[in-house]
Amino acid sequence: MLQKLREKSSGWLAIAIVSVLIVPFALFGLDQYVVQRGDTYAARIQAPPTWWTSAPSWWPVSMAWDTQEISSDDFRERLEQSRQQQRAAEGAAFDNKAFESVDNKRRILDQMIDERVMRMAADRNGIAIGDAAVIETIQGLPEFQVDGKFDPQRYQLSLASLVPARTPVQFQQLVRESLQQSILAGRIAESSFVTKSELDRLLAMLGERRDVAFTLLPAPATDVGAVSADESQRWYKTHLREYRAPESVSIEYIELSAANLPGGAVDEAELLARYEKDKAKFVEGEQRLASHILIKVDPKADAAALKAAEQKATQLVVQARQAGAAPGSEPGASFAALARANSDDTGSKASGGDLGWISRDGSLVKPFEDALFAMQSGDITGPVKTDFGYHVIQLRELKAGQPMAFEQAREQMLRESGEADRERAFNALAGRLVDLVYKNPNSLAAAAQELNLQMQNAGPFTRGGGSGILVNPAVQRAAFSDTLIQDGTVSDPIEIAPNHTVLIRVKQHQPARAQTLAEVSDRVIAAVRGDRRDKAAQAAADTLLGRLNKGETLQAIATSQQLAVSNVPNIPRGAPVPSQQANEAFFSVPRPAAGKVSTGKVKLDDGTYVVFAISKVQPGDLTSMPAEQRTMLQQQFMQVNGQEAAESYVSALRNQMKAIVAEDRL
Repeated sequence: MLQKLREKSSGWLAIAIVSVLIVPFALFGLDQYVVQRGDTYAARIQAPPTWWTSAPSWWPVSMAWDTQEISSDDFRERLEQSRQQQRAAEGAAFDNKAFESVDNKRRILDQMIDERVMRMAADRNGIAIGDAAVIETIQGLPEFQVDGKFDPQRYQLSLASLVPARTPVQFQQLVRESLQQSILAGRIAESSFVTKSELDRLLAMLGERRDVAFTLLPAPATDVGAVSADESQRWYKTHLREYRAPESVSIEYIELSAANLPGGAVDEAELLARYEKDKAKFVEGEQRLASHILIKVDPKADAAALKAAEQKATQLVVQARQAGAAPGSEPGASFAALARANSDDTGSKASGGDLGWISRDGSLVKPFEDALFAMQSGDITGPVKTDFGYHVIQLRELKAGQPMAFEQAREQMLRESGEADRERAFNALAGRLVDLVYKNPNSLAAAAQELNLQMQNAGPFTRGGGSGILVNPAVQRAAFSDTLIQDGTVSDPIEIAPNHTVLIRVKQHQPARAQTLAEVSDRVIAAVRGDRRDKAAQAAADTLLGRLNKGETLQAIATSQQLAVSNVPNIPRGAPVPSQQANEAFFSVPRPAAGKVSTGKVKLDDGTYVVFAISKVQPGDLTSMPAEQRTMLQQQFMQVNGQEAAESYVSALRNQMKAIVAEDRL
């Protein structure tokens, strides 16, 4: 046998075959056997070379393509940022299950792909963003400004508070990439225009009114019929993506908080000695009795509006000082009259601008507070610029700070002493806990037992799920990190708040997976029944619409089925009658021919159907629109057209490139 194999493999044909196979093995075959591939991308974007834009994507030409990846970590970071933003916006209404849906994840990933495509296009077109543009953009961001000016300290603190925290260099790079990826689409959007004929046509459409007759079909009865095994199996197979169990973890953790630790014993003699030593610290704050006049300015106002407001405030300062200096004038009376006549502060205008007694405690905006506490009694100053506008301020009276008696200062000293004692105890306990964990990094139980701390368990919970400390972004990142999942070790201390930390260990990890039919049987049956009910409702609407299209009137059909018909003449575009979806459907069908009707149906949010007939269309009257409104609408249409053009440009770029999505990593 071996002899025959040797003879067959030594001929010229065998040599030719082996020679051909050497090439692919030499180029890329061997690494498949000796190198373990560990792709971790969520999406891979490939673009043909600039010198051959129509290059095919097959090997070996594909080796010349420009390839970039969006890593799973980057996708997870963006996903968590979106989760936190949506949770903050929706509060208790936030639905984490809906957020974790495959469709929502794909939507977020598509945004990232679009951004990367635009950045690649900018690179390929030689577009670069200079340092000056980056600095100008950062300094113009309102979150980094104090009193309208860039503040380096706020900038540093804001970057440190980001999740994850960023260094200035990292943030500058993010801004640079953002500017680069938006510049092409932005320039396209800015180049949009609307001609007079286009504007006339759009305005005529916007002002259009239609005569509509419609009937609302009753919802079909709830489907309680049996669902066969075959029906369940078919539905399950065609909707597999809807029945995926998201990734989840179960953890054990120890939570340390200084607030839960006891304070030290109270020594009255020590408190009294401390009071005598630091008596100068225990003083009730100075208070000032003030009035003001506000000239309100919109934060988005232009330079001319700002200048006009400032000039008005300056004139009021002069008038208030002159009136107050007039012989026989009652102190404050003239200022109060000016405030009633001119102030835009609705809260104090009726009382002559009176703000009452004010302490320096940060309750007022800083520029106002700084100006007030720099004044002498009886002074009138201004204009003082704040985010609200320009202020004219009058200091009517001041009350100097008074020393606190020991009884008044005692509560403050007790509170400060207790906080210091708890902080010291927290630091000592946290240090001992970390030392014990480092000695045995695979368990929390031993450390908890030695320090008499409670070890708690949580889970299973999904990304973004859970409650309490589990929703903290830092805890989420640690719980779903590859290191803790694979090694089973205890995390480093995770800071929840000052003097409040937690150490966690992942006990169990369940990857995202497709649930079996048995696990989701109840959901599948409910979905099948819901689908049958929807189809029954649609069939009823189609039957009625078919009769309508054959020439029967809507009134006659409705009467035969004991349905009510609503006749609404001159309904305008956008009117929610009977709903917004219905109105959009009314205006989506063609104009009816003379003596005819245009018909249609629309499904409402509750699953019921509306069948309708349009009998008359009246275009909008262009002559009745003021020129100012026409100009404003033209600007809005230009913005809409520009946005659509930019989106079309991005879509065209994506069609030129190739995006590969790793669905299993979403």
